[in-house]
Formats: sequence, C-alpha cells, structure tokens
Amino acid sequence: MAIKQCEEYLVNADPIQQTLGVNLEAHIYYKTSNDCAAFLANYGSSSDANVTFNGNSYFLPAWSVSILPDCSNVIFNTAKVVSQRSLGDGAFARSTSVSEFSLASSTWSWYNEKVGVWGSNAFSASSLLEQINTTKDTSDFLWYTTSINVNDNSNHLQAKEAILVIESLGHAALVFVNKILVGFGYGNHDDASFEFSQKINLNHGNNTLDVLSMVVGVQNYGAWFDIQGVGIFSVILGDLKNANQTLSSTEWTYQVGLEGECLGLDNMSLANSSLWTQGNAVPINQSLTWYKATFQAPEGKGPLSLNLASMGKGQAWVNGQSIGRYWPAYLSPSTGCTDKCDYRGTYDASKCQKKCGQPAQTLYHIPRTWVLSGENLLVLHEELGGDPSKISILTKTGQEICAHVSEADPPPCDSWRPQLGFMSQSPEVRLACEQEWHITSIHFASFGTPKGNCGTLSPGSCHTNVLSIVQQACIGKQGCSIPVSTANLGDPCPGVLKSLAIQALCSG
Repeated sequence: MAIKQCEEYLVNADPIQQTLGVNLEAHIYYKTSNDCAAFLANYGSSSDANVTFNGNSYFLPAWSVSILPDCSNVIFNTAKVVSQRSLGDGAFARSTSVSEFSLASSTWSWYNEKVGVWGSNAFSASSLLEQINTTKDTSDFLWYTTSINVNDNSNHLQAKEAILVIESLGHAALVFVNKILVGFGYGNHDDASFEFSQKINLNHGNNTLDVLSMVVGVQNYGAWFDIQGVGIFSVILGDLKNANQTLSSTEWTYQVGLEGECLGLDNMSLANSSLWTQGNAVPINQSLTWYKATFQAPEGKGPLSLNLASMGKGQAWVNGQSIGRYWPAYLSPSTGCTDKCDYRGTYDASKCQKKCGQPAQTLYHIPRTWVLSGENLLVLHEELGGDPSKISILTKTGQEICAHVSEADPPPCDSWRPQLGFMSQSPEVRLACEQEWHITSIHFASFGTPKGNCGTLSPGSCHTNVLSIVQQACIGKQGCSIPVSTANLGDPCPGVLKSLAIQALCSG
C-alpha cells in the first residue's frame, strides 16, 4: 500500500541520493521540482537515528526504511509493522482452537507396487539414460534395471559381498537388490545430485539390480535450467579387494512410471476395485505401497488439513484430487536454531532459524470444495514407508488473533490521501477474522505498557482495562479497528509512551 502511494513518482524518474549522515540516506523521486516522494534509510544494524530532511526531523530505527509519499509525511516504516498475528506464530499457534480426528479406526486397503519392470512397454539400452528425456514428463519415476552375474570364475567378484556405488544427477532413488530394498539416496535444495554407496550381498548366479529414480521438482528458472538433467549416470560395483566393475555400459532395461500410476489407483473409479487388498494386518513401514481409506469430513466451515507426520515420502489424493507431495521423513538440520532473533543487518539465510531437526511440513491443506458431505476417498502412495493408521484430519474451530500497536507507530497508510495528508492522526489496532468467521470473544485488552508476546500477554506496570471498549467495537464483527490514543482509551500514566494490546478469538 505504501509503495503504491509512490507509484507515479517511482515510474517517472530515477532517484536522487542524498546523504543524511553515517549509514543514513535519502532517495528522492521527483515528478516536478516541488512534488516528490522519498525513502529515508538507516543502514546501521544497531543504532537508531534522528535525521533532518526537508527541514523536518524524522526518527529512523536501525536497519529500517521510512516511506514519505509526499516528501513530508511518514506513512510506513519497515521496523514498525503493526499487522495482526495469528496461526503459525510459534508458541501462539498452540492456543488456536483445533479439532483432530484420527483415521486409526478407518478400514485401510493397500496395493504393493511391483519392483522393477512391470509392463510390456519396457525397453532396453546399453547405457544409462537421462531421466527427463526418457520419461518425457509423463511420470516423476523411472526404473533402471540390470542383472549382475556372480560365479566362481568371475575376474571381478570372488565373494558374495560387494560395494555398490551409484551416482545420480538427482533427485532421489530407491535401490533394490534381488527385489529387496537396500537403501535410499537423495540430494538437497542446493545440490540435487548425490552419491549412494552401500555394502550389498549377492547370490551366486544371476542377481537383479533395480533402481527407482525420482524427480522431486524441476527447476524452472536460471541459466540453462531447461537442459539440467536428472537420473542415474554412473553405477560401479566393487569387491572388498578394491576391484571395480562398471555397470554403466551394460544392458539396462527401462520402465517409465509406476504400475499404480498406470492403473490409476488414485482415481475414485477404482475405489472398490479388487486390485486393493483389505484386512486387519495393514503393512506399515513398507516401501512402494499404495494405501486407501475413507473418512467423514469434520463439520463446520473451518479449513481442513491432513496430518501426515507418520508417513515417509510420497503423494496424497482426496477424492481423486492431488493435495501434493509429502516428505516428513526429510528433516531440517538439528543445529543452528536460536530463541533470540534479530533480523537487523545483512541478510543471512541461517539467521533466525526455527524448528531444527523437524520436517518442513506435516499438515497438508484439503480444500473444502473438494470434500463431499458423505464419505471421502483418501489415497496415498508411500515410497519409503510409514504408518497410515496414525494419519489424522484436522480442522480449525476457531482462530486466536492478536495485535500490539504503540502510540509512536504511524497511522494506517491507507488513511493517507495525496494533497490531503492523513485522514486519521492516530495509529490503530486492526483485527480481522477469516471469511465467514467473526470475533466472538476478547481474551486480553490492555492500554498502557503491556508485557509479553501474542499468546502470553499480561498487564504492565501502567495499565487500564479497556475490555469493554474493545468488546463494543469488535464482538460480532468480521473485523474492527480501535484508535490508539488517550482521547479514546484514557491516560493511565501521563508522560509514558503507551501501547494497546488485544487478543481475540474468531469462530464461525
């Protein structure tokens, strides 16, 4: 909004830079000699500053920018963001009203994916093929299959034990020897390529090696992104005496996609198919398994999510619609997090990290428009292994929202008008519920020097109870605003900088 107010000036001319002091600058955009917009910046990462610009004094917190759409009035400062907080803000999220419904009692069916070649459309080549050019974007999966012969006269393998080394351009791969899973390899965000190295046991005679290469997502930007390859490019077998045998140029058989994909197991039309196995002994922690169950959607208008924390890696569908890939088994680094966070200073990706050692995501949104009034079909394709009986459906029955605004904060930037200035001279606390919800109760309201963060607010040494004022302004409404001023709220401690903190509950 603040940038939008400056749009005419930003597109009209290049800025003129003016030094205001050490680490202090003004960038001015002129439309005419007397009509301009300005950005005042404090590049210092620790020291606040008072600056003089166009004859006026301005306070600039450390590492912040103030926006002046008329070169006079500050309508926004990046260190004084006064938006409300709600679900997802750390400890505050725990107070949000959530109902959870377990699928443990659901009747689960399953289908075991075949390892290696499963169809008549498989083909062979005497080299390792790049995956995307081979699958032609028809599937995220490609099977690489070959055979390894072990006999007493072999020049390379005199023992049953061997070291298998596989190199891949990305992104992940399951490795099977004689149809038994021996390991899983994968890259990361910064480098999708990886090397898989594992000691394996081979039988005398013919052995099969099946590698399921997986694409997790293809880059769609940057230099040469369209020719970045994925898939296996080197396979070496070594014995324990360091004698190596390359398998990269042997005969390989390729199968594009999974059998379950080809059958369409995610489709609702196969919900009652005899392809599915049903029973009490649902396989858990087993790779390449399809699961199916039905569930009743929780009542209400709150958003729905699927908790897949008990699963490994795969994809989920609700009523034939994909809700996305999941990978809770992939954990963030266990170190680097801190309880103290200061965003000031040069950007660093490791700054202010949270949730170390945890998956990036365990909850997956299910749009209400995809959900039926009766039974709903859930299908999962689990690649690594998980426990579907621990899956649950969550819905929000309410939402805690919170805001904390000081007398020193600027008025809302949308109250500023060109040539007219601010329509309101007071900062405001603004609260808003999600669509079709309204504010049903106020859990905290204090004007003075309230302490704590959202979810843990408490009155400070200076306090006046403004609960009745906030209730009158907000209860029963989807959104409300309260001016932060002593004229509106009283003055419990003259001469002290005061703020208004409110915590409220939204529900349907």
